[in-house]
Amino acid sequence: MMFYKASRNNARTRWTLKLDIKKFFANIDHEILKNILVSYISDQDIMWLLVEIIDSFPQGLPLGNLTSQLFVNIYLNQLDQFVKHKLKVQYYIRYADDFVILSPSKHALTAILSRIAVFLENELKLTLHPNKIILKTFASGLDFLGWVNFPTHRVLRTATRRRMFKRLNPNNLQSYFGLMKHGNTGKLLKLYDHRQWQ
Repeated sequence: MMFYKASRNNARTRWTLKLDIKKFFANIDHEILKNILVSYISDQDIMWLLVEIIDSFPQGLPLGNLTSQLFVNIYLNQLDQFVKHKLKVQYYIRYADDFVILSPSKHALTAILSRIAVFLENELKLTLHPNKIILKTFASGLDFLGWVNFPTHRVLRTATRRRMFKRLNPNNLQSYFGLMKHGNTGKLLKLYDHRQWQ
C-alpha cells in the first residue's frame, strides 16, 4: 500500500496532508468540464450527448448520479496531472474529492497546500474546505475512506463501525465481513461471527 511504502516500513517519519474540496459536486463548472471533454473527445455526436447531460442540471452535478462519477474523475484529472507532473509529488492518492499527500517534510506539504489552493481556484473554480485541511504525522493515524491508517495496521473509523453495526442484517452480512477483512478487525469478526445469523 502507498502509505506503508512512503513510510519505508515505518523507518522514517512521514507527514500526511489530507484535503477535501468544499461543496465539490455543486461547484463543478459546466463550461470548464465541457472544455476538458472537448480536448479528449473528437466525435461530435458523443460530445452533443455529454453536453446535453451536463446542461440538464441547473448547477454543478448531482451527487450519486452515475454520469457524475465519471465526470468528476475527468474534472479532477486536471488536479491529478498538476500534482504529479507540476508539483512532482511522489505519494498522492485521490478518491473523488478527498485526497492525501505524504511527504517527509511538513514544510514541503505547507508549500504544496498553497499551490493546490491556487490551482483549484484559478483552473477549476473550486476551493478547499477550510475545516478539512489536516496536516499530521502518519504515525498518529490517517483517517481516509472509512479507515484510520497507521504505519503497521489500520482500523475502522469509529463512525464507520457504529454505522455498520446499526445496519448489519443477514442480507448485507457478507459485504460487511468482506470489508472488515481488509483491516485489523479480528475482535469485531469474532463478535459478529456469521454463525449467529444462520
